[in-house]
Amino acid sequence: MQYNFNEIEAKWQKYWAKNQTFKAENNSEKEKFYVLDMFPYPSGAGLHVGHPLGYIASDIYARYKRHKGFNVLHPMGYDSFGLPAEQYAIQTGQHPAITTETNINRYREQLDKIGFSFDWSREVRTSNPKYYKWTQWVFIQLFNSWYNKDSDKAEDIQTLISIFEKEGNATVNAVCDENVDAFSAQDWNSFSNKRKQEILLHYRLTYLAETEVNWCPALGTVLANDEIVNGVSERGGHPVVRKKMTQWSMRITAYAQRLLDGLDKIYWPQPLKDSQTNWIGRSEGASAIFNVNGHDAIIDVFTTRPDTIFGVSFMTLAPEHELVSKITTGEQKAEVEAYIEATAKRSERDRMADVKTITGAFTGAYAEHPFTKEPIPIWIGDYVLAGYGTGAVMSVPCGDQRDYDFAKHFNISIPNIFEGVDISEEAFADKSTTVITNSDFLNGLKYTKAVKRAIYELAQLGQGEGKINYRLRDAVFSRQRYWGEPFPVYYVDGMPQMINAEHLPIELPEVEKYLPTETGEPPLGNAEVWAWDTDTNKVVHNSAINNATVWPLELNTMPGWAGSSQYFNRYMDSGNENDIFSKEAINYWQDVDLYIGGSEHATGHLLYSRFWQKFMFDKGLVPKDEFAKKLINQGMITGTSAFVYREEETGNVISKGLIEGKKVTPIHADVSLINTSDELNIEGFKKWLPEYKATEFVLEDGKYVVGREVEKMSKSKYNVVSPDSICEDYGADSLRLYEMFLGPLEQSKPWNTAGISGTHSFLKKLWRLYFDENGAKFTNAEPTKDNLKTLHKTIKKVEEDIENFSFNTSVSTFMICVNELISQKCTSRAILEPLAILVSPYAPHIAEELWEQLGHDESIATVSFPIFDGSHLVESTKQYPISFNGKMRFTLELPLDMGKDEIEETVMAHEKTQQQLQGRTPKKIIVVPGKIVNIVG
Repeated sequence: MQYNFNEIEAKWQKYWAKNQTFKAENNSEKEKFYVLDMFPYPSGAGLHVGHPLGYIASDIYARYKRHKGFNVLHPMGYDSFGLPAEQYAIQTGQHPAITTETNINRYREQLDKIGFSFDWSREVRTSNPKYYKWTQWVFIQLFNSWYNKDSDKAEDIQTLISIFEKEGNATVNAVCDENVDAFSAQDWNSFSNKRKQEILLHYRLTYLAETEVNWCPALGTVLANDEIVNGVSERGGHPVVRKKMTQWSMRITAYAQRLLDGLDKIYWPQPLKDSQTNWIGRSEGASAIFNVNGHDAIIDVFTTRPDTIFGVSFMTLAPEHELVSKITTGEQKAEVEAYIEATAKRSERDRMADVKTITGAFTGAYAEHPFTKEPIPIWIGDYVLAGYGTGAVMSVPCGDQRDYDFAKHFNISIPNIFEGVDISEEAFADKSTTVITNSDFLNGLKYTKAVKRAIYELAQLGQGEGKINYRLRDAVFSRQRYWGEPFPVYYVDGMPQMINAEHLPIELPEVEKYLPTETGEPPLGNAEVWAWDTDTNKVVHNSAINNATVWPLELNTMPGWAGSSQYFNRYMDSGNENDIFSKEAINYWQDVDLYIGGSEHATGHLLYSRFWQKFMFDKGLVPKDEFAKKLINQGMITGTSAFVYREEETGNVISKGLIEGKKVTPIHADVSLINTSDELNIEGFKKWLPEYKATEFVLEDGKYVVGREVEKMSKSKYNVVSPDSICEDYGADSLRLYEMFLGPLEQSKPWNTAGISGTHSFLKKLWRLYFDENGAKFTNAEPTKDNLKTLHKTIKKVEEDIENFSFNTSVSTFMICVNELISQKCTSRAILEPLAILVSPYAPHIAEELWEQLGHDESIATVSFPIFDGSHLVESTKQYPISFNGKMRFTLELPLDMGKDEIEETVMAHEKTQQQLQGRTPKKIIVVPGKIVNIVG
């Protein structure tokens, strides 16, 4: 009976789909376990073998938990809004929905072929109106909330309005915009409706404000920091500039401390926690206020080192700081404006990373030192960021390397207040540094006391106070794109109004073009039916706008992270059309028990999702304020890229062994054109890249040998391997085992297709344990002691490995187990049935077939996991080496509890002993129970 893996895998995939084998119930007496993968963006390229690594690991764990009796939720969906589909629409005119649907179908086909135990009845797509209805709904909840520092949580905006009506805002302790004007209850009650709405925008958790953003002219949209690489857009490599725009923002800063504190409650990788900790960037220090000479203006700076204030010799503002245009003198205007224009072309990330380049411009203005009253020159420099702190720093060149370099470069004075004192960070860490200044109140104090004294003295002047600052900034939530969630917002007299929840979803309109309008509006500006009728509560034609009952709708769409910030909760009850999820569902599933995905999402999706979850917790919508207990970052499967080498002087393409001493440019070659000996199919290469059709290829020994390099597996590097061909040639079970066998889950490892033959051979060997050419080999024979020992040490090891996510060592254990059982000639059903269950999480198709052939009607998927019995591993006998004059001649298995005299008697009576002695009487018999027997002749 042959192992026909293609037939077996197709059969069981069909069975699982028909019987909904992996469908989870929201109301079960079983204990729940929620396993989640970061859902994919369905690109046109489909999956390559690197993509399923995390999915296979999570699937093994989900299947294992089902065997352990849990009600397992293991869903899958698609993060289906995004730039690639929109860019394709711009290029081809094809609607992004069509492209997305095609790509999803391709992904689904590939995922099914690998045999994942997903509950497809809960599938979500972020671009489906039935799904983004609830993204819009959460946005409305955020808009209608404010953050109360006293209760330390989000509250309904109506509670804030009530306070304003009775007390004004003097007693309100809220997270809000800086410099909100004070007003009394009488003032509030006399304000116009528009003025009240303007004030409330300063407090709402999602709000409209003019914000510095990363603008990509070529893509016509704002980009998040994590969508920019080396100063250009990740998508397409286009230039990005800094620009002020009116945008929707999320007040994630309200949750900065809770986001930090929450990291102590979750089992996430420490490097990822460190990334979030650094991104949030909590620091303690002081706010210090410097008056600007000749202007009714102040510069507020945050500093962790207020004790160094007497070392300030200049101030540096971010080029985007709002004061720059007001205080720059006429003589300096041209230089400052030119510098601002140049700076706008650099991303914040580039500015933060570039510590060597020194640039800046003098505004011509001066500030007044709070204590000495001396004039301090005000400069601008792109190493100061508008969004970090206050966008201004007091520069102390004698205490900060970057300030020192800046001062030296521009010949600014450097007063040395720390002469002879170690001012390194290490010195301050042990609180031992003594401050030396021209101030009596700081001179000679240790670091901690000096900081407190400086804050006190600033407060006495009314020019400062102690403050905690966070690097984290509010998240820009607007994108100038078409293919994204529409905002449920219309505008009355320029002020945003929320559409009532019962009228959701507000669906994307049809547009003729997916580019921004000729007047610079986002793509939705091309829509002709994009106005809101407050009488009919419907989207109507723009020609009906009368600014009385019909109003313009928001033209921006939400960013890519909107739909992924609560999808894990929606999975719990994805078919619910009346609520985001039912109380029954959320109270049963609670949170994600195991989340697997990439570390690249540390400061994007994973941070925003934690923010949304905490907000929903505040509103009483979810029972936990952290959405995932445990997170694992799977490593990357890398590809072995191939390179040909074009000589710059001649244009010839030179074989790898001949390039030494020549100036060449490496060019990626498609790995499908390379054989196992690294030889290039030259004719295939010329067809693939026609521009090389007439190029001379310089060979070595009659062949062209490519260069090899391990890189990230990527379509752009032409080193991808499709799982389709692997499944066709070796089977999905072979692929699953091989990906796990490559190495520890969290580590990156290179792909080598040749290696998969090893796991495929193992599966064939496993099959031969159950079947031969005549059919089934298994019997009802009693298992031997060795059979049971092999089985139970395998149960123990596999269970430990799965619980510790050491999937690679389990595969080795299976191989050892099968080899031992074959050598033992094991045919016992009592051994082979539990072995099939052990293998099932890793290689589910072959396990299902073995289970059925063993005579079972039900799927193996929910059969109980074998129970480890340690008694089978306890040795009751000892294989004694029997030596004569110190040389071992044979072994003899004896009970471990046999006494010394009985051992001697048994050994002496053995026929092999008599053969060795040949009638001689030994001089001495040495017996060490449990160890050796030595007969001295």
